[in-house]
Amino acid sequence: MPRAAAWRDLVAPGIASLIALAILLGLGIWQIERKTWKEELIARIVRQTRAEPVAPPAPDAWDPARDEFRHVRVSGPFANDREALVHGLAAGETPGRALQGYYVITPLLRADGGTVLINRGFVPTELKGQADRRDGLIEGPTTVTGILRASEPRAMFVPEADPARGEWFNRDVAGIAAARGITDAAPYLIEADAVPGQTTWPRGGQLKVDLPNNHLQYAFTWFALAACLIGVFGVFAYRRLHDSDAAGTVKE
Repeated sequence: MPRAAAWRDLVAPGIASLIALAILLGLGIWQIERKTWKEELIARIVRQTRAEPVAPPAPDAWDPARDEFRHVRVSGPFANDREALVHGLAAGETPGRALQGYYVITPLLRADGGTVLINRGFVPTELKGQADRRDGLIEGPTTVTGILRASEPRAMFVPEADPARGEWFNRDVAGIAAARGITDAAPYLIEADAVPGQTTWPRGGQLKVDLPNNHLQYAFTWFALAACLIGVFGVFAYRRLHDSDAAGTVKE
């Protein structure tokens, strides 16, 4: 095969390889940008959760992108007769072992008006009924500090709630409020802080800020694939041209 023909045969695979290379490099660069964004997000969340508690935003001023994970404080009495239980897991006393149970979502009637749902924390399955955890019920005005959270969307494989039976599988603020007849609920909930030395249930402080940040390894993966593509095409082109040179020599 003439050398000129061999070069022409490399045009189509060369263009395809350049397009693939551009895509791989673009994905790698995008992951680097995502890494920077994720690091800034984690820093903001950690900073907000450790800040001194402030009043939560008014319902009509709520902006999840800005306000979620703020450390807040609210006061008022709990409406214990309207609590909802959400299926969940919590870390057990033995490392690597989880407890099955429920998160106790209790409306709090704010002293300054309106109602906000409080995730008071976790109770094991055997303490599902209020009668089994009477010492953990709070009657009368109280003050709660905690982390502001948006309503939790239902994931694909999470069962659908059954409000009639009181079965909840995600912390659906609007759904729980509607099922409990609360018309003035804020569009967010508050994850209650842990109470030092607490021996009663439910127990707060279950929120763990542990956002995965694997973007660097994803970027390395895309860049490694780009390098492999360059290597494979280089070997292919070399052999193509080398074979054409060898054929021309034999012919002569």
